[in-house]
Amino acid sequence: MRPTKPSRDSAAPQLAALAGLFADETRAACLLALLDGRAWTAGELARYAGVAASTASEHLGKLVAGGLLAEERQGRHRYVRLADDRVAQLVEDLAAHAAPRVGRPRTLRASSAGSAMARGRTCYDHLAGRLGIAITDALTMRGLLRQDTGFALTSAGLSWFDGLAIPLERTGRRPLARGCLDWTERRPHLAGVAGAALCHHALDAGWCVRIGSERAVKVTDVGMRALAELLGIEATALR
Repeated sequence: MRPTKPSRDSAAPQLAALAGLFADETRAACLLALLDGRAWTAGELARYAGVAASTASEHLGKLVAGGLLAEERQGRHRYVRLADDRVAQLVEDLAAHAAPRVGRPRTLRASSAGSAMARGRTCYDHLAGRLGIAITDALTMRGLLRQDTGFALTSAGLSWFDGLAIPLERTGRRPLARGCLDWTERRPHLAGVAGAALCHHALDAGWCVRIGSERAVKVTDVGMRALAELLGIEATALR
């Protein structure tokens, strides 16, 4: 009796198509830039990726058609952003697993930008880099966050957010807390609803400010005092 030939998984074509969207350096650069959570114009992304505007528009069209980007129009301007937090998680996870080559930066500007990104940055809508790890570790050490069975806020953690008047949206499909692998620290930082809410509060309260044209953020003096008082994070861990 002739053995039955296994049928190919029906998801294979979709997976191949999705992988193809990432398999271009220009498209990858645009996706990484959009991890700052903001909407960019095609012209801004073209300059960031170092390609012609027409080339960028062609690539962005493919990403929109593939469901990775959402498009918005205001007057004559066309803006794009990551479609949702699931796309952001996919981009960040792939960046973390890509293991970028470690080498000496070619310019002082590149060195400064790289150091700033490693020190603290936004990862779509939550904090990453050494800043994100320091906050995640402090929340865990104080019993506000558990990591032993996956990321989860404890009852004390929920009270901590309530005490700071940081609202946590609990009605959507997004998890309240999840770990996101940090591509510079190689450890998970806090993401999910709690991570996004804390990042939003940190920027609104002036604990952090955006610097440069990328995702880097800097902790202000106000932020240094707040993080020391609320989480016992020493200033040396944030510099």
